[in-house]
Order: sequence, then C-alpha cells, then structure tokens
Amino acid sequence: MSSNPTPIILVTGGSRGLGRSAALHLARAGLDVIITYRQQAADADAALSEIRALGRKAAALQLDVGDVASFPDFSERLVETLDQVWNRKDFDGLVNNAGMGANAPIRDLAEADFDALMNVHFKGVLFLTQHLEPMLVDGGRILNVSTGLTRFTFPGLGAYAAMKGAVEVLTRYQAVEFGDRGITVNVLAPGAIETDFGGGLVRDNAEVNAHIASVTALGRVGLPADIGSAVAGFMSGGFDWMTGQRIEVSGGQSL
Repeated sequence: MSSNPTPIILVTGGSRGLGRSAALHLARAGLDVIITYRQQAADADAALSEIRALGRKAAALQLDVGDVASFPDFSERLVETLDQVWNRKDFDGLVNNAGMGANAPIRDLAEADFDALMNVHFKGVLFLTQHLEPMLVDGGRILNVSTGLTRFTFPGLGAYAAMKGAVEVLTRYQAVEFGDRGITVNVLAPGAIETDFGGGLVRDNAEVNAHIASVTALGRVGLPADIGSAVAGFMSGGFDWMTGQRIEVSGGQSL
C-alpha cells in the first residue's frame, strides 16, 4: 500500500448495497473513499455524507461500468478529483464491485440480458482496470467482487455466475501481469446477502431466506456489513503476500 498517511480506495457501485457498506467500513477503518454511481446521485450524496461524518475525505463520480467508451472521460474526471480533493495523482486501491442481476433459466435467457451481464461484470471490469491501473500506486491493491455462485449453484443465475467465473480467471492473470509493480489482485466472493440485488429475492422472500440459512454453516443469510467489513479488512492492511486468490465470505454456505 501507499506510504501516504491516508490511503484512497475507489469502490465502483459504492452508492448502494454491498458497495455502500464497503465504503462505510473503509471509512471507519480510517481510509478515504471515492465511490461511483450509475444513476442515483441522491444515494451517492447520502453515502458521501455518511463517510464524511466519519471524518474521512470522500468523492462520488458518475460511471456506467457497462459502457467501455466512457472510461477515458471517467479517468480524466478521476484525475481531476484526485488533484482537487487530495492533491494527488494516484490512489491506493480499486474495488470492482458494481453489478446488476438477471434471473433467468438458461433456456429462457435473452441475448440482450446476456450482453448486459457481460458488459458490466466482465468486459467492464477488464477494461476499467486497464484504464485505472496506471493510476494505482506501486504496491496497491485490486479486489474484484465475484460470487459464491461460482462454487455452488442456484437455478436462474447461471449466466451471472459464468461472468463472475470469468472474472475469477481474469484475476489470476491480472495478479501475474501487475505483479511487477507489487500490485496484488484478489477475488472476494460473497454468499447470499440480504440486499435489493436480484429484486431483493434473498432479503424479501422468507422461504428462500430460510432455505439458504438451513444450508449455511453459521445458520443465517449474510448481511451487507458482513461483506463491507471483509472488504475493509482486506484493503486496510495485512495480506501483503497474497495475490491471485479467491476468498469466499458466505458463512459456510453449501459446504
């Protein structure tokens, strides 16, 4: 990590859900945070207020991670923000978290939904990281968010899980290719979490929630804070000699 007093971590999709929890936990751990949002500027502003209330510097930038053509403009806005808020040209860590769901059996999957999943969860991660890696400090960290569904299965989520599986393979290659700068690249794979992801299925469907809890070693479905605290713990220190690895945070789901 950087020798600067306060590391800066960029969290994509940090205005809601797991990304917001991660941003807040990073702030509680004493790190400054840049979050991105796609449409909900009000949610991003609310998240910024919470981060700043914890005594940390923060900024929010609009970004559609599924639109690769927008990445050069985003990179320029990031450079401006780093200079204006932190008087820096670089940052310390990238959390590729932004995502969306499409729950459809493989027999019924529409090509448009497949393309949207690929653009956001795989193509976007690859090319956004390509654009931002030169701005990471030597010894920085990249954490790609995957899913427990690359290990266990849940009907209707095959295409989503396949994209995350691609990211897990990509992570190992990034770890090798960025290792010459001391940058570590790892995967965090959440299990089932109570959020609005996928229409809030895990959070709002009592039968689904109870079933998942019944096959989880720790006896409950995960909460956003379970993932947010894991991200903060990983990005704030330690783990210097680990790269190219998959870390599942699922409470022992479907072991």
